[in-house]
Amino acid sequence: MTTAPRDPGLQPERTRLAWRRTTLACTVAAILAVRQALHHGLSPLALVAVALCSVVLLAFLAIAQARITGLGSGRPAPLAVRTAVAAAVCVVALAAFGATLLA
Repeated sequence: MTTAPRDPGLQPERTRLAWRRTTLACTVAAILAVRQALHHGLSPLALVAVALCSVVLLAFLAIAQARITGLGSGRPAPLAVRTAVAAAVCVVALAAFGATLLA
């Protein structure tokens, strides 16, 4: 039984696609949060939550774009702990601000 040689291009491609999926999910969540806030009227709390959602989404987009760009250049460097924590904080913050808009 012979095994096929490992294609080093597949793992970075899967990782790039995962970052794109996560970026799309965060964008949809932010858009739905803004839509919810607009639908129920913009109270001061909702306005702050929408602004924070926008800032967090932009931060996450910057992190994801930097990682996606890094994956395209040869052998990618491992994801730094600081970057991973920043991405996780952005996702959790986006969920918290979105939940604030539902309350």
